[in-house]
Amino acid sequence: MGGALERWWFAPVPARRVRILSVIVYLFLPLDMMLFTGSVWGHAENPSGYRPVLVARLLHLPGASPVLVYALFAVVIGAALVAAWGRLPRAAGYVVATGYLYWALLAMSYGKVDHDHLALVVALFVLPTAARAGEEAAGWAMRCVQIAVVAAYFLSAYAKIRHGGWEWPNGATFQWAVSRRGTFFGEFVASIPGALLIGQWTVLLAETASPVLLFLRGRALYAALAFWGLFHLLTWAAITIHFLPHVICLAAFLPLERAAIGWKRARGGAAGKPASVVGDDAVEPVH
Repeated sequence: MGGALERWWFAPVPARRVRILSVIVYLFLPLDMMLFTGSVWGHAENPSGYRPVLVARLLHLPGASPVLVYALFAVVIGAALVAAWGRLPRAAGYVVATGYLYWALLAMSYGKVDHDHLALVVALFVLPTAARAGEEAAGWAMRCVQIAVVAAYFLSAYAKIRHGGWEWPNGATFQWAVSRRGTFFGEFVASIPGALLIGQWTVLLAETASPVLLFLRGRALYAALAFWGLFHLLTWAAITIHFLPHVICLAAFLPLERAAIGWKRARGGAAGKPASVVGDDAVEPVH
């Protein structure tokens, strides 16, 4: 049993997969810090209402201030660009991880906690461990990100029932959301009898079953990822909630290195070179 669990945790993946996901994550951070957790900028100018979440309380972290926020932003983005470039991947990566964690804690300590950043924070801490390491280390890092993605879904289902009871899937949860921040598309769906109720049960059941993502392979996995991608797209279209920080971490389930290989071969073919030999000598085996 121990051997099987170890093989599952450390299932080898190409190091290039971790490298590609790292670049995606690091280059996403400026967008996130300017827009999705951009409330930190306002808190720097108006710091009242700071109610630190548990981790911030345990670490005795001070609230937002202009000097802190501007310095933190500069350090995180500077280190993220260095890490994305491939320089000092571990040192720069850990600077990004600790700095962004502080930023996220600030964003969540003024009355609203979003669960769409859980996988992103985990990714920032585990991806540097696989920098210039072997395929088993890369597999462990990707597995940690996958588990964080699944945990966000599963714990969301648990929270719905814990705090809302069975009135959550049977009540007017989605109707309330549409009336509060709905779009034309959301109002159209709400006008279909029973559509929102079916949607509530679909979301609850899908989130409860989300751990199966960790064991699916091939087309079944791609179909499940397509379902979640469509779910987040429809959620954004209906009530303008996007979960983009979480969505990009779904890429941890994908063979990202194959897309890179295909892109290199396409470039080679466009340049008049035999596509079959472009970059083949530098390609890690695909698992």
